[in-house]
Amino acid sequence: MTDETNSPQLYLITPVGAAASTVGPLLADVMDRFPVACLRIPGAGSEDDLGRLADLAREIAHARDVAVVIEDHVQLALRHGLDGVHLTDGARTVRYARKELGTDAIVGAFCSASRHDGMNAAEAGADYVSFGPCGASALGHGTHAEMDLFQWWSEMIEVPVVAEGALTPALIGQLAPISDFIALGPEIWSEPDPVETLGHLWR
Repeated sequence: MTDETNSPQLYLITPVGAAASTVGPLLADVMDRFPVACLRIPGAGSEDDLGRLADLAREIAHARDVAVVIEDHVQLALRHGLDGVHLTDGARTVRYARKELGTDAIVGAFCSASRHDGMNAAEAGADYVSFGPCGASALGHGTHAEMDLFQWWSEMIEVPVVAEGALTPALIGQLAPISDFIALGPEIWSEPDPVETLGHLWR
């Protein structure tokens, strides 16, 4: 899949609440084996714990030319030399994040399954818009991003789109032609062998 011209790139999400010492070897292993385009750190955790994880993730990822973003914490991104932020509130803070981080930073926006929020985020200057969950999930409001949303976005909007949440090999196959990035995280970290699981998902 990753060899085709119009194939999406792999966007990796670190485990929620993971300790830096635990996740470091796993991240290095995954990024040595798979062509990761961007690494995202979930925003849950204490300032100290997130800071340690940010430093470790930056060191591992930047050594492999992989960008690193953190969810929502603009000041942590600045303090720890990350490449930007992934905002979980749609378009609401895109302009603020851009002002704080500068024009070269990555500012992404998660817009659930809302075309309207996605368009607002794109207009506000987001570098990418993320929709999800793509599969059935009891998390959040229980809604999920339909395939036709990605189809429409890929045809009408130039801002890159990320597909994430409850992804299966079948869904990834359907989303591949109409997404710029496929975000994987919980799908692999909950398994006994994350690297092997990612190999089955990312083919």
